[in-house]
Amino acid sequence: QVQLAESGGGLVQAGGSLRLSCATSGRTFGSYVMGWFRQAPGKEREFVAAIFWSGASPYYADFVKGRFTISRDNAANTVNLQMNSLKPEDTAVYYCAGTRTYGSRRSGDFVSWGQGTQVTVSS
Repeated sequence: QVQLAESGGGLVQAGGSLRLSCATSGRTFGSYVMGWFRQAPGKEREFVAAIFWSGASPYYADFVKGRFTISRDNAANTVNLQMNSLKPEDTAVYYCAGTRTYGSRRSGDFVSWGQGTQVTVSS
């Protein structure tokens, strides 16, 4: 059984930073692309960033370029999302998931979703 577990969410003021982590268990994702999505209340789940499990070739949604960085921590076996210069509109539940389709930004292409971690940015 594949499991993904997100952590690192919390409450932060606008302009602040948070670092989210996605830990895996139950399988290896060696050939997968790992992605972060987010879903705000009343809105559809949207793509944030993704990266090969190896840590190569990250890609981002336009609205987070220059503020968020996705990376792979080999020692901890996690995929992380460093979020800087946070804005109130970044408030959402953040999820990680995997896909075999590099370049995909469609949530339907991703599998093995975690439970999510809440990020709240106050103004």
